Amino acid sequence: MRKAAALCIFLLCLAAPGCTRDEVSTSSQDLFAMDTFMDMTVTCADPEAALSQAADRIGALEAAFSVTDPDSDISRINDNAGTAVTVGEDTAAVIAAALQYGQESGGALDITVNPVLREWGFTTGTYKVPEPERISQLLENVDYRRITLSGDTVQIPEQMRMDLGALAKGYTGDRILEIFRSHGAQSALVNLGGNVQTLGTKPDGSPWTVGICDPFDPAATLGFVRVQDCAVITSGNYERYFEEDGQRYWHILDPADGCPADNGFVSVTIIGESGLMCDALSTALFVEGPEQGCEHWRSRDDFEMIGVTDDGRILVTEGAADIFVNESTMPVEVVYREDS
Repeated sequence: MRKAAALCIFLLCLAAPGCTRDEVSTSSQDLFAMDTFMDMTVTCADPEAALSQAADRIGALEAAFSVTDPDSDISRINDNAGTAVTVGEDTAAVIAAALQYGQESGGALDITVNPVLREWGFTTGTYKVPEPERISQLLENVDYRRITLSGDTVQIPEQMRMDLGALAKGYTGDRILEIFRSHGAQSALVNLGGNVQTLGTKPDGSPWTVGICDPFDPAATLGFVRVQDCAVITSGNYERYFEEDGQRYWHILDPADGCPADNGFVSVTIIGESGLMCDALSTALFVEGPEQGCEHWRSRDDFEMIGVTDDGRILVTEGAADIFVNESTMPVEVVYREDS
């Protein structure tokens, strides 16, 4: 379940204004789950209890969403293709969202592309460039529209396989923040392998500062955004890739042709309140490319985008222009709701 976006996170002051140390405290926890390293920081009256409950929730969601655990909801759906399977509430909710964003993006996000991803070796580590005939064969069973979801019952056609990796961490982050809120937290940061979600501000009252990786030099920072109560999630062609005969091939595939999406973006960062939405749309807009991705943004009013193009431009939607600080030498172009 890797869709990690390499984001640099700068956590500054951890003292809570207006509260004594006896009232609230801050604790952090690191763990490895969903095939990625995660860390959580929360400020509340009993942060250890909040973190423990969050860790248990992560474990339960991983058990439901894993494509390698034979007892997971996803494995049961895949192993019983052609037959209706009853799944948990969380799995049904993420599948429903996947179908929504699949339709909204015209299939740019498709949770049934996993067999093609596997053929490229991105799920196994045994990389290769598949023969075009093999990709065409696998694409015959790639079509999110053929998934049937009715309440908590899911059915996919025979030979089809699904994978929720493009949405799982975003959904998990939402559930973690829900737990933190139930413990009275007003300040928290969750980093699920680069999928960053924030609750409130930093304890000193200032916004969280989240760095965005430069896709042309992943060791460097492109810039950063100052946010509160937001998810900041990036998909980029630098996250997982291999090279063959001087050509780079990355793990974000275009379901239209089964090949690495090469439509003009090299990274897309989505900023919004919902981690699930941001996770899904970071993939969808990357696949769509700059022109279609900007139109997709114009069709909604609940997220902002920072996209880096393959010719070295940074496209920043107007709602993100005031919170983004560019630390690169690339030019910034502001994208507006209406053409000026």
